[in-house]
Formats: sequence, C-alpha cells, structure tokens
Amino acid sequence: MNTINNRNDLNLLVNRFYAKIRRDELLGPIFNGHISEEQWNEHLIKLTDFWETNLFGVSKFKGNPSSKHIKVDTNLGYKIEQNHFRRWLNLWFETVDELYNGELATKAKESARKMATGQFLTIMKNRPEN
Repeated sequence: MNTINNRNDLNLLVNRFYAKIRRDELLGPIFNGHISEEQWNEHLIKLTDFWETNLFGVSKFKGNPSSKHIKVDTNLGYKIEQNHFRRWLNLWFETVDELYNGELATKAKESARKMATGQFLTIMKNRPEN
C-alpha cells in the first residue's frame, strides 16, 4: 500500500472522499445543497490546500471552516448533529485506509477526528439558544 507523499496523493484522497460524500444518503443532500455543481472543483482544490497545509505544513489554505459550518447549520435550521460528523469521519477513515497507510495517513485520521470534534462544538456553541 502507498503512503501519502505529496499534493497529488492528497488530491486523490480528497476527490475520492468527496465523491463518496456527494453520494452519501445522509451527507450528500447537505453538501450538494450548499455547493453547486460549478463550485465543486474550486471547493476540492481548497480542501486539498487545507490538507496540504495540515499534513505538510505548507502555507496554502486560506479560509475559515468554522464560519462555513456555522452558516450551513443555520441554513439547515440548526439540524447538524453528531451523527453527521460521525458519518463524515467514517467515510474519511474508510477512504484513507483504502488508499494509504503510514505516518501521514494516521495523522490525516487523527487531524480529521480533532477537526470534526472542534467543528461540532463550535456549531453547538454558536446556536441561538447558547
């Protein structure tokens, strides 16, 4: 099995993962409802930038994921739940494990777990009742 070595590896991972997300019964409607067909290519590039920054320390990613997640939750009437993040993580782990092993594959999974937890807590903290 291969290891994650460069941006091309991350591009494959991100593209394969989000292809699953877009088809997923739980997550697909959320992502496809907030990202138009025309926006997906740009979104995938930005997500590859995110993972390149996260795993390789290359300063490429510019953005505020928390504000985007809060906006999606607001648009959905505050319906994002832990099971959405659990499903996202399960698909991420599955995709990483299908493609890669090694230190950076493990780091990609650990980082995703921390990110999912942080984003969920941020969403909860920013709901009107909180």
